[in-house]
Amino acid sequence: MIYKVFYQENMHEVPVRENTKSMYVEAESERQVRAGLKERGINIEYIQLLEDGHLEYEKKSENFQIEQV
Repeated sequence: MIYKVFYQENMHEVPVRENTKSMYVEAESERQVRAGLKERGINIEYIQLLEDGHLEYEKKSENFQIEQV
């Protein structure tokens, strides 16, 4: 499954919407996504499962690059 992860790069600062970044991760579950990203030191705001039409829409983005965890 493909997940879109919204995050802040510094987990020690207060989240600011304008600084939110995103990445695409392939994993079996949301729990696996969190475990795989734990060592990166990022502040995960939200993890969204991408399915069907939404996934196809995201694939059109020039920033669409899937990471493995």
